[in-house]
Amino acid sequence: MWKNNTVRHLLPAGLILAMLPMLARATDEQVVKIGLTGPLSGQQAALGKDDEYGFKLALERLNASGVMVAGKRIRFELVSEDDAADARTGMTVAQRLIDSKVKAVLGPYNSGVALPISRLFNEAGIVMATVASNPKITQQGFPYIFRISASDTQLGTKMGTFAARSLKLKQFAVIDDRTAYGQGVADEFEKAAKANGIKIIAREFTTDKATDFSAILSRIKASKPDGIFYGGYYTQAGPMRAQMKQLGMDAYLLGGDAICNEELAKLGGASVDGHVYCPQGGPVLEQSKAGRAFQADFKKKFGIEPLTYSASMFDGLNLIAKAMQKANSVEPEHYRDALAFLSHQGVAGDYQFDNKRDLKNSPITVYTFKNGQIVALPEGK
Repeated sequence: MWKNNTVRHLLPAGLILAMLPMLARATDEQVVKIGLTGPLSGQQAALGKDDEYGFKLALERLNASGVMVAGKRIRFELVSEDDAADARTGMTVAQRLIDSKVKAVLGPYNSGVALPISRLFNEAGIVMATVASNPKITQQGFPYIFRISASDTQLGTKMGTFAARSLKLKQFAVIDDRTAYGQGVADEFEKAAKANGIKIIAREFTTDKATDFSAILSRIKASKPDGIFYGGYYTQAGPMRAQMKQLGMDAYLLGGDAICNEELAKLGGASVDGHVYCPQGGPVLEQSKAGRAFQADFKKKFGIEPLTYSASMFDGLNLIAKAMQKANSVEPEHYRDALAFLSHQGVAGDYQFDNKRDLKNSPITVYTFKNGQIVALPEGK
């Protein structure tokens, strides 16, 4: 039992006084939820995790830096969802993100997911910043939808021009996996190739779940193409390249950005060689101080090298934070316009948007493979 009434009464007051600064800090901090959707499971999980890791690295740095918006310190919180590269699953997780009251969404990776969920996010008034490349995503006129990487038009055109002018090839077969991404980038390649004098001698179709391409390749082999362009993902391109070698096909294999990572070499083995070419949006990370720092930090934290669009996701979250600061609001209806007119130098490039909310300038680098490693071609090749 307390014998000293003074001490008994002063002790709780002292504790309260000591807690006041902590309470003030808690009151002045605002949690802002940012969603991420991508293929975190299944065949494309390596790319989904790559995106998520880039996001997490940016989130960690932003929270440590003390971003201030409207007089409050912002603490960003990740709400990550696995869309499994499936449109139906994507709609379900998109609704979950909306119900979670996120203030923005980074992703998805796949065009086939991005096309349907873009309408859902736009109607909910939530900014979506995606790396999905099908041109239709930003042609719908949705003011809340942004693309933070190159489009199929840019990627496919680059490879069609490269095949004709740099590789001097004359005849191509085109295969796509019938996804929104695969068909879109294959169509753009075909247009650019034809415009540069390449003859398209075959157009074949597969699926993004296929593993055996021997029948398609046997038909194509008879036409003696100089190269095959594959519109689809590394999960099919790796086995496809190995089967080309097994059939004695000396043709080149070209593709879009979805085959442009070292996972392709893991699946295709020694067949993934200097006759395989692919593009990635953005400059070569090793060629800039910011890019080298990002690579080093990424590997230190996650124990692996970044793959395709982790740097774009890193930049994407920083873009969102910068737009919120510029608009002095975390609400999408207020910061959306600031984002649309923002100019930002990021790790993966210079970000400025056109009137469709595509990047005005998206540099594209062509890569090949050497000893299982992805290697950038010198600029101008």
